[in-house]
Amino acid sequence: MFAEERYRQISSLVTTDGRVTVAGLSSRFGITKETVRRDLALLETDGVLRRVHGGAIAGSGATTIESSLTSRSSRHADEKKRIAHAALSLVPDSGAVVLDAGSTTGALAELLVQEARQDLSVITHSVPIAAMISGAGLSVDLVGGRVRALTSAAVGSSTVAHYARLRADVAFLGVNGLGADFGLSTPDVDEAAVKTAIVHSGRRVALLAHSSKFDEETLVSFAHLEDIDVLITDQAPRGPLVDALFDAGVEVIVA
Repeated sequence: MFAEERYRQISSLVTTDGRVTVAGLSSRFGITKETVRRDLALLETDGVLRRVHGGAIAGSGATTIESSLTSRSSRHADEKKRIAHAALSLVPDSGAVVLDAGSTTGALAELLVQEARQDLSVITHSVPIAAMISGAGLSVDLVGGRVRALTSAAVGSSTVAHYARLRADVAFLGVNGLGADFGLSTPDVDEAAVKTAIVHSGRRVALLAHSSKFDEETLVSFAHLEDIDVLITDQAPRGPLVDALFDAGVEVIVA
């Protein structure tokens, strides 16, 4: 098992069970306790968990809780596929698109692979998406940086600087929270900086967001509603959010 996959499984276990032990993880993965401790230290740095004597517990604070990519990929899978199919209509036959890291943008990447878009260049900082696209023999530009274990996505100043130099036809964006006042938000500061750069990298910006993200606020706001052109989702927004989207001129597509 690759280390990245082990990190994702540990993240999922902490999220589900609330606690893991060094001994239990050592036995589960067939690795030394010292390796487990190094894994837990890395995941603590990413804000996934908090180390305690003999293991680790889930981090606290609703605005900073962030599920692993593996965990998110298994949730609302059918709805995310519908969102991805609707987003496919915005993908040009040729040119360049940016795919943000995430499970819903990952579903869109799967469709691009199925359609074998040979004249399309995909730009992403997501390691799994880049691997999927390149594995199908399609053109992909992997934006580098420090890869977060939790999301398998590159972050950091070099990642932000790379996106700042781009102007793609469409930037497809993911989000952790979408609110009328707070706008688009995510729990991690470094991820937020990359997402802000992605917003500015696209001639057109499409937000792919499951309805569970509506009226949620996580730690860092990285864009205003006015910064996006299209919201593609599985259910129509309601209340103050739908009014705010209308006032911001955002087109809403319900898949």
